[in-house]
Amino acid sequence: MQIRTALFRVYWALEKVIAPRLRYAQYLYEEVLGSHVDDRTQWLDLGCGHNILPPWRAQQEEQLVDKCARVVGIDADLPSLRKHLTIKRRIAGSIGQLPFRDGSFSLVTANMVVEHLEAPAAQFAEIARVLRPGGIFLIHTPNRRGYSTRAAMLIPAPLKRKLINLLESRTEGDVFETFYRANTKEEIESLAAPAGFDVRKIRLIVSSAELAVLPPLVPFELVLIRLLMTERLKSYRTHILAVLQKKNAKTIR
Repeated sequence: MQIRTALFRVYWALEKVIAPRLRYAQYLYEEVLGSHVDDRTQWLDLGCGHNILPPWRAQQEEQLVDKCARVVGIDADLPSLRKHLTIKRRIAGSIGQLPFRDGSFSLVTANMVVEHLEAPAAQFAEIARVLRPGGIFLIHTPNRRGYSTRAAMLIPAPLKRKLINLLESRTEGDVFETFYRANTKEEIESLAAPAGFDVRKIRLIVSSAELAVLPPLVPFELVLIRLLMTERLKSYRTHILAVLQKKNAKTIR
C-alpha cells in the first residue's frame, strides 16, 4: 500500500506539470449527478455494484443518497450487491427486464455500465419505460474511440483481468464482459430517439492516466491526454458523459 501511495504521489506531481487542467472523469460525473439530485428525486442506479462513486468518495456518496426521496440500486452480480453499504433498496436483476412499473423514477444513472450492454436498443427502451416523462438518464461510459478502450478491446481476456488488477486494484470477480455497442457519441444519439429520449448534452472528456502506477510510462500518457484536451482531437477522448431526457407524451409521435 505504501509503494502504491508513493507511486501516486509521483503521478500527481507529473500531472500538475504536464496536464495541470486534467480532472478525473469520476469527479466530473459526480458534479453532473449532483446537479440532478434533490429531495424529490426518485433515483435508480443501474449496475450499482458495491458503490456509486469511487471508494474514497464514500461521504459524498452518502450525502447524494440522503438528499433523495428514494434510491434503488440494481445489479446482476449478487456478491457486489451484498457489499454495497450506501443504497438500502438493492435488487438483483437485469437491465433488459427491469422489475419496476412504468414511470417509477425521475433519474436513472449508469456509471461505467453502458459498455456492458449486449442489446442497447432494447435496454435503452426499457430504461425509458421506467422513467417518468421529462426524467433524466445520465450516462458515464468509455468512448470506444479512446486509446484505453481500443487497447482493452485488443487484449485477451485473461491478460486484461491481470492488467486491471495491477492498474486499478480490481479483483477478477469485479471484472465483467464488455461489448461497447453504445460507446460513441453517434451511437448514443442514434439509440436515444427510438427509445424515447431527447439528447440534452453529450460531452467527450478525458480522465487521469491509466498507467499511474507505472512511472516510466506516465509522462508519455499524460502528453497524449493533453493532446486529447485540444478541440482537434476531441473525438478521441477517453470517456463520454451523456444526459438524455425522456420525451414528454406530447412530443412522442
